[in-house]
Amino acid sequence: MKTLILFSSRDGQTREIAAFIANALREEHGIDSDVINLARGEAMSWPGYDRVLIGASIRYGHFDPALLKFVKQHLAALQARHSGFFSVNLTARKPEKRTPQTNAYTRKFLLNSPWQPDACAVFAGALRYPRYGWFDRFMIQLIMRMTGGETDTTKEVEYTDWSQVSRFAQEFAQLTSKTS
Repeated sequence: MKTLILFSSRDGQTREIAAFIANALREEHGIDSDVINLARGEAMSWPGYDRVLIGASIRYGHFDPALLKFVKQHLAALQARHSGFFSVNLTARKPEKRTPQTNAYTRKFLLNSPWQPDACAVFAGALRYPRYGWFDRFMIQLIMRMTGGETDTTKEVEYTDWSQVSRFAQEFAQLTSKTS
């Protein structure tokens, strides 16, 4: 049993979450995983994987367009195996916006996607003001001001609830194989 974990990350938090899940799957369930950047996943070798997990981040209200392109291009392969999806965004720093049903970005993606994953989660991301360029720093600060978030541009704040990520890894590990 091997898992393919694909991620689309703008500042690295989604990549960190994907790596954390891969580690949890290996250490707690004996499930090997390959963690690959979605941007490099176009020429996939699907036969070696019995499940797939995709994680993607939000920036300015949108997933990277490569996500939906990948889903459409590989829909049959995604549907042939158990699959999961997780989104990462700063809106999810608020607990009431941390489920697929209450997170507008994830809900919209799932409504518009031909792919319907077997497991889905929403995780809060990280705010990395010092790492942003001036435009992103200004825009994100403006958004955070409007939504009651951190506005000190000297700070880095990690909102990810790692116990929530661990619980999702457990849920994903318990999916049975479609290809066995």
